[in-house]
Amino acid sequence: MADSKQLLDRFLKYVRVNTRSNPNSDTIPSDPKEVDFLNELSYELKDIGMKNVRTNEKSGYVFADLPSNIDQKVPKIGFISHVDTADFNSEHVHPQIVKDYDGKSVINLDKDGKYKLDPNVFPTLKKYAGQTLVTTDGSTLLGADDKAGVAEIMTAMKYLIDHPEIKHGDIVIGFGPDEEIGTGADQFDVTDFGADFAYTVDGGPLGDLEYETFNAAATTIKFNGTDVHPGDAYGVMVNASQLAIDFHNQLPKDQRPENTKDRQGFYYLLAIDGVTDHAKLDYIIRDHDKDKFNERKEFIQKLVDQFNEKYGDGRVELEMHDEYYNMAEVIKKDMTPINIAKDAMNKVDIKPNIYPVRGGTDGSKISFLGIPTPNLFAGPENMHGRFEYVSLQTMEKAVDLIVKISEDVAKE
Repeated sequence: MADSKQLLDRFLKYVRVNTRSNPNSDTIPSDPKEVDFLNELSYELKDIGMKNVRTNEKSGYVFADLPSNIDQKVPKIGFISHVDTADFNSEHVHPQIVKDYDGKSVINLDKDGKYKLDPNVFPTLKKYAGQTLVTTDGSTLLGADDKAGVAEIMTAMKYLIDHPEIKHGDIVIGFGPDEEIGTGADQFDVTDFGADFAYTVDGGPLGDLEYETFNAAATTIKFNGTDVHPGDAYGVMVNASQLAIDFHNQLPKDQRPENTKDRQGFYYLLAIDGVTDHAKLDYIIRDHDKDKFNERKEFIQKLVDQFNEKYGDGRVELEMHDEYYNMAEVIKKDMTPINIAKDAMNKVDIKPNIYPVRGGTDGSKISFLGIPTPNLFAGPENMHGRFEYVSLQTMEKAVDLIVKISEDVAKE
């Protein structure tokens, strides 16, 4: 159904633009690069025929409407993707196209063969035999998370506009900033968006349909030391870096990301920095179960209290805030969006793969703001790094799915 060349050209154009978000910024969006790219998408939305294209001042999102072409009233649906890329080199992205991949060969990403996609290391490659893959050149991420979703939504809307014989109700789309730094949907304007329910197109491989996410918190722990000459350190020095190491070693080793799977939560040491005088640990805390999530946060607080009791009040400072919650709490109350997506997948020969995502999406926050928003696949594999790739055929299927969902809602 999808115009393969149009979809690929659009995607390649998008990923070549650096839109990495900035976690140290206090602006919305966090980086001017995102603003520029969102402005370009606004022009493109107008060019393809979308209506009421606007930038929401509150959130930085670009919204656009595709008015209904039927008489009866049906639910207004939304499709959402984010434009920012993750915390990895995203400057000078040079996508490479591998046509008719055989499912077994090693793909050299750079000229020297230092970085490669090897099916023995990345077994998911084996399922893409006969397909066209888009990869990196080994020096950057690809940005298919989530520019694949942006390209798929844009292409699907263009297809619906060009084919008015496909009946649909009101559709609204949203392209937003800062998902990768966890703040993108903080100011999402549900009233302006106006959908009854929506889908983020921000998932991974073909068939992924997700409505269960982690509960998430961000934690910064600061250690204040006493720095003196090491020759005179006895009984006086308090080494902040050593305190940080000792603190981290109190966390259970079997509850790190690399040692957990399925619905098991974790503590993830995201960054460490320190000298004798001061040190800092940045963690993210994740768990699908709300009670276990709260227990994890309480454990961190307990450790901080113990260290301050042992080393003196104020030696350890804790900053912790919740980022998002498991959207299953909202969506399980009415599974209509899930049932519609499952039925649509079956109609376009996609086997639904429903599982708890070990992460979160903007849909997690948007669901709690009032618009149930599960997540659809967009196609990327090995996201957030130099080994990221995506299948063009999977992206085409994502376009087909968006169109079919739009068509099926009109028949409800």
